[in-house]
Amino acid sequence: MKQDSHHDDWDAHWDRYAGSASQNPAQRMRHELVARILRNGAQETMRLFDIGSGQGDMLAKLRPLFPKAEFFGAELSASGVAISKKKVPDATFLVEDLFSPTSELAKFHGWASDAVCSEVLEHVDDPTAFLRAASPYLAEGARLVVTVPGGPMSAFDKHIGHRQHFTKASISRIFAESGFTVERVYRTGFPFFNLYRSVVIARGEKLAQDVEGAGGASSAAASLAMAVFRFLFHFNLTDSPFGWQIVAVGRKNKA
Repeated sequence: MKQDSHHDDWDAHWDRYAGSASQNPAQRMRHELVARILRNGAQETMRLFDIGSGQGDMLAKLRPLFPKAEFFGAELSASGVAISKKKVPDATFLVEDLFSPTSELAKFHGWASDAVCSEVLEHVDDPTAFLRAASPYLAEGARLVVTVPGGPMSAFDKHIGHRQHFTKASISRIFAESGFTVERVYRTGFPFFNLYRSVVIARGEKLAQDVEGAGGASSAAASLAMAVFRFLFHFNLTDSPFGWQIVAVGRKNKA
C-alpha cells in the first residue's frame, strides 16, 4: 500500500512470503506490542482501521482480544485481502490504494476510533503523505499506533522494498507533519530482537533465496530458530535506547 505501487508487486509478495510471515517471531512480537497498547484504554466497541493490513495476521491476533470491536483493513494486494478474509471473516477488508481510493472507501470517512499501521511506512516513498491519506478515515482524537523498523537495513529488507528505516526523531516528525500529536515514541527489542535482526543481516541475499526456494514456507532448521527467538523475545527490554524496533503512539489532531 503505497503511492508508487508499480515499484512493488504485493500480490507476488504474499504469494511468496505468506507462510513465513505468519511464523516470523518479529511479526508476532510487534503484534503483541500493538495488542498491549490497544488494551490500555481502548473501548470494547472500538472501530479499528488496519492501515496496510497485509494478509490479516494483525486483526487475526486482535479479534479474540476485542470480540465486540469492528475491524476494517485496507490493503493494496488483492492476494493479501483474499487471505485476510479467510482469517478474519467478520472483518471488512478492501483492496485499496489510499492515494487513489475507490468509492467503497468513502463510507469509512471519520470511522475509526483507533488505527494501526504496522511495518508499512518503510515501504512508501513519502510516509508523511501516506499518513495524511489515511487520516480522513480516522475520527478526531483517534489513536494511531505505528511500528517501523529502526537499526540497519538488511539485503532482505531491500529485496522486499524497504525505502528507509527510522529513528525516534524521524517518526515523530512524520507524525507532526501528517496531523498527529505524538503521545509516546520508544525503541524496543533489545537485546534479542537486535540479535535476530543481526542474523537476518548476516544471511544477506541468501535469505530471500531460502524462503522462495521453500515456496514461502520455512525449513525445519529455520522453524526451530524462529521458535527459539519467539521464546527469547519475552526477555526483550520494552523501552531501551538500543532497540531496533520503533513504536509510536499518537492522536489525530482536531480540525
